[in-house]
Amino acid sequence: MNESFVRLEAVTKRRGDRKVVSNVSFEATEGEFLALLGPSGCGKTTTLRLIAGLETPDAGEIWIAGRRVTANGSNLLPPRSRGVGFVFQDLALWPHLTVTGNLDFVLASAKVPKRERAERIAEALRLVRIEGFAQSYPGQLSGGEQQRAALARTLIARPRLLLLDEPMSSLDPNLKAELLNELASVQRSLGVTAIYVTHNEDEAAALATRIALMTDGRIELIDKAERLKLNRSEGATSSAERDYEAV
Repeated sequence: MNESFVRLEAVTKRRGDRKVVSNVSFEATEGEFLALLGPSGCGKTTTLRLIAGLETPDAGEIWIAGRRVTANGSNLLPPRSRGVGFVFQDLALWPHLTVTGNLDFVLASAKVPKRERAERIAEALRLVRIEGFAQSYPGQLSGGEQQRAALARTLIARPRLLLLDEPMSSLDPNLKAELLNELASVQRSLGVTAIYVTHNEDEAAALATRIALMTDGRIELIDKAERLKLNRSEGATSSAERDYEAV
């Protein structure tokens, strides 16, 4: 089995008196696709933001690629140095830039030489199959095309860890199924470690090697996707499995 690539140890995040993430511990091995499954407001997005360094935990440690990036209530490594790519729920494409412009901005910010950018942009567009929309603006794209553009913008930086926060929640079922298959294929081909947040059981099962069930800021259970589905079909009655069934 591969070694742990990302690891959370007793991570807690408070907002006022409320623990939105409470003593959370889990790990994802290198190249694994892990789904974080739970109802809205259970702390899934905050957990992703803590891993990315966009927020700071009040307690616990976070490790990425063998390096401790968070400890003692402080971020030890800034987001740009963590090798993390983040696909947000609202996609966050820059509307005033074309698809190519969105990708080029990422490369320019990373100080990639101009002579290398065109090749990398073409590679990213091919990977997510939107070569024909290179000069389109986000507002001219369909929902599925915007999803692909956001994924290309994330992948072009060649992250070692991919974090996805319910990026397909607004899509119709047929398009969602198509893009889930393509996302799984891209993740496997690149070998990147991925953590996918969702409240949808079918999405989690379609993508993930393992599923972590989250409720009220806590990880209730982590297991292989097929084992969780088997437990549910057999009428398991633990609180974690009931939460899973109700989502």
